[in-house]
Amino acid sequence: MKLSPDVALALLDECTGDDLWSVEHCLQRRVPQSWIDELADAYETSYRVSSQTIYVPDPQTGRRIVNQYYGVRDVDLAKRIGLDLGIDVEAIEAACLSRQAIVRMIKEAIMDG
Repeated sequence: MKLSPDVALALLDECTGDDLWSVEHCLQRRVPQSWIDELADAYETSYRVSSQTIYVPDPQTGRRIVNQYYGVRDVDLAKRIGLDLGIDVEAIEAACLSRQAIVRMIKEAIMDG
């Protein structure tokens, strides 16, 4: 399924390269179910490296650590959007050292047309 350009750009604008989106969040943002099925996976937290620790919102403490989380990495969603919009995502991935850089370069490639 192909996204409309306005929905694709709105989704891409929310991507940072750092976040896991819940399936519910994806559905609320109009990510196609087929994309969710393709991209969703179970992720495990790392207690050694803060950037690999998974946090979820908690009404009492603001956020809490979870051992596992089922969702979609926003970097994977950004790559899927890039492919959908005709961006050479493989070349971008080869040139980038971080998930954040991949998302930033996809955004730049789309803006540069």
